Amino acid sequence: MYSPMRTVFLIVLVATSFLATAQSNSFPFGQVTYRELDMKTYDKDTSAVAVVLREEGDAHIEDSDPNYLIYHYHVKIKVLKKAGQELADFVIRLGKGEGIRKEAMRSVTASSFNIENGTMKETKLNPKDQFTENANKFADYRKFAVPNVRVGSVIEVEYTLESPFRFTFRTWEFQSDIPKISSFYRATIPGNYKYNISLRGYLKLTENKSKIERDCFRPGGESADCLVMDFLMKDVPAFKEEEYMTARTNFLSAVYFELSELQQFDGQKTKYTKEWKDVEEDMRKEADFGVQLRRGEDIVDQNVKQIIAGETDELAKARKIYDFIKGWYRWNKIYGFVSDLGIKKAFDAKTGNVGDINLSLVAALKYAGLNADPILLSTRGNGLVNELFPVISEFDYVAVYLAIKDKVYLLDATDPYLSFGLLPERCLNGKGRVLGEKQSFWYDLKPSDKDRKVSIFNLKLSPEGLLTGTVQVTHFGYSAFDERKSLADEGDEKKYLSGQYPTVTLAQQRIENLDDLKKPLNIKFEAETELFDQATADNFLFNPFFMDQWKKNPFKSLERSYPVDFGAPLEETMVVILEYPEAYEIAEIPAKVGLVLPDAGGRYMYTVQNVGHTLTINSSFTINKTVFTSLEYHYLRELYDRVVAVQKTDLVFKKKT
Repeated sequence: MYSPMRTVFLIVLVATSFLATAQSNSFPFGQVTYRELDMKTYDKDTSAVAVVLREEGDAHIEDSDPNYLIYHYHVKIKVLKKAGQELADFVIRLGKGEGIRKEAMRSVTASSFNIENGTMKETKLNPKDQFTENANKFADYRKFAVPNVRVGSVIEVEYTLESPFRFTFRTWEFQSDIPKISSFYRATIPGNYKYNISLRGYLKLTENKSKIERDCFRPGGESADCLVMDFLMKDVPAFKEEEYMTARTNFLSAVYFELSELQQFDGQKTKYTKEWKDVEEDMRKEADFGVQLRRGEDIVDQNVKQIIAGETDELAKARKIYDFIKGWYRWNKIYGFVSDLGIKKAFDAKTGNVGDINLSLVAALKYAGLNADPILLSTRGNGLVNELFPVISEFDYVAVYLAIKDKVYLLDATDPYLSFGLLPERCLNGKGRVLGEKQSFWYDLKPSDKDRKVSIFNLKLSPEGLLTGTVQVTHFGYSAFDERKSLADEGDEKKYLSGQYPTVTLAQQRIENLDDLKKPLNIKFEAETELFDQATADNFLFNPFFMDQWKKNPFKSLERSYPVDFGAPLEETMVVILEYPEAYEIAEIPAKVGLVLPDAGGRYMYTVQNVGHTLTINSSFTINKTVFTSLEYHYLRELYDRVVAVQKTDLVFKKKT
C-alpha cells in the first residue's frame, strides 16, 4: 500500500549541555489597524470565510520548574464572511495523564475589534465567560467565545498554558481550515534534551533558522545552553479535506517534536525513543497488554473447549472461535490497543473496548493452539505511524494476526457484521506492527476483499408509460458489510429500501443472507414507476441509471497535493434489460464507452445493445488500485467525470412512423 511522503526532514538535536529565557518576538496585543478592519476579501483566496493575519507561538521548558513545558500562543484573525464568525468560539485541549499530571491554562486575553460610528471599538472577553469542561480521563477543554464578533471583525487571542508532558514538545500546525498570511513558531530546546523533530506536509518553510543561546536554562542552580529554532511559513493556503483521504495529520503542514533522550546534570541518561526489541519486552510485561494475554487463556478456556470439541481443521477452529468472541462481546465504541477493563471484567460484562475484545480473541486462538498474535495499528482517522523508530503513542488500535499454513488472516471481532478475515476500513492504513512472542515485524494492512456491487434490472414498459420489473442487487465484501450495517441501523428493512430507491414504488422486498456473513447479501424487490403519462406520446426519455445514479464527481479540485486512498478496490456492475412497446424505437444507439486508467488502475465500460424491442445496457466500473498519487489524480478525476457524464445521458425513444 502506498505510503505518502509526509516527513520532509528529520532532525535529531544533539547539543551539549545547554533553556529557556529566550523570548518569542511576539507582536504586541491590541495593535489592530484600520486597514485590517477595512479588508473585505483575501486576494489569494477569495472564497475564504476568514484569514489569519498573523500567528505566533513559543514553547520552552521553564527554569523554575523543569518539569513544565510552557506554551505561548498569539493569533489575529480577520472575519470575511458569516461562516467565519464561528472562529470566535475557542476550544483549547488540555491533556491529562496519570494522577494529578495535567495541562493547565495560565492566562487568556481575548478581544474583538470593529468599526462603529467611524471609530475602532474593542470588546474584551470577560474572564468569567470562560469555563473548563471535563471531557474524559485523557483531556479537559477550556472554552470561551470572543464577544461582539461579526463580518468585518478582527479577533485577537493570546494565551499561555503549562504542560508536564515534555515527552511530546508542543506540535505546531502551520495549516488550518482557513488561509494564513503568516505563521511563526519558536522552539527553545535545552541542550541536555534530545528531540526527534519532523516537518510533515507538502508546503515549504519560508524561513528556518537556529542559533545557540548560552546559559539560558538554569534549573536549580545548574546551567545549560539552548538551541533556539525559528520556523516561519508565509501565505499558507487553507487545508481542504477531500473525498478518499486518510487522516488530515498525514498531510497537514506541521512540525512535530518527540523526546528521544534526556541527560541529567549528574551525567545520567534516560532514553525515551527505544528500539522495537525494548518495546516488545515492555509490552509483554504490560499489565493491560501482555499480562492480559496470558491471563486471558485461562478465562476463555472452558468456552473454547466446548466450541472446538471434535474439530481437527485449524481454519474451522479459528472460524468458530472468531464467531464466538464476536458474538459474546458488544463493543463500547472505544479504540485502544490495550485492555481497558481487563479481559476478566470485560468477558464477564460482555462488553469492552477494542483492546478488551481483540486481545480476548488472541488469547482464545492461542489456547486452541493456533498461531495468533496481536497486531498494533493506527486507524485511518489517526494517521500513519512512524516506521523509523517506535512511537507507541501513535497506535490507537489492535487487531489479530492469524497464520494458518501459508495464509495470513487479519481479524477484528468488534463488529457483528464483519466476516472472518475482513478488517474494517478504518484499519486499512499503511502497516501494522505484529507483536509476536519472540519478535515483532511490520505487516501491510491490505484489504482481503473488494467493495463490490452487482445490480440487475429486468424491466418492462407498457404502452401507457408504466415501467415495472424486478430488481436484484448483490453486495460482496466491504459493500456487503456496509449494507448490513446500514440495514441494522435503520431497523426497518422496507423503510430503508424505500429511502435507497426513492424514484420507484417498491413491492415484494426480500433480503437474503442478512445473517450469513459467508455469503453475499442479496436484495430483491419489484419496482414500479411512471415513465410517461400519455399513451399517445410521440417520444420519451429513459435514463438507465434512474434508480442508482452518480450525481456528481467526488473529486472537485483541479489539483491535489496528497494521495487518493480508497481503502479497498471498487467494483460496480449494472445490467439493465428493458422490454419496450413495439410502437417505439430507440432514436440512436450510444457509442460504446471504454476508458482505462494507466497501469491497470481502473476502467469503465458502457455498452447499449438493441435486439427487436429489447434493450440491454451494461455498465461496469472498476478501481483496481487502492491508492493513487497526486500525479495520477488527473486521470482518476477525468475517469469520474466521464462516468458522471454517461450516467446523466438519457436514451431517446420515438414512435415509429
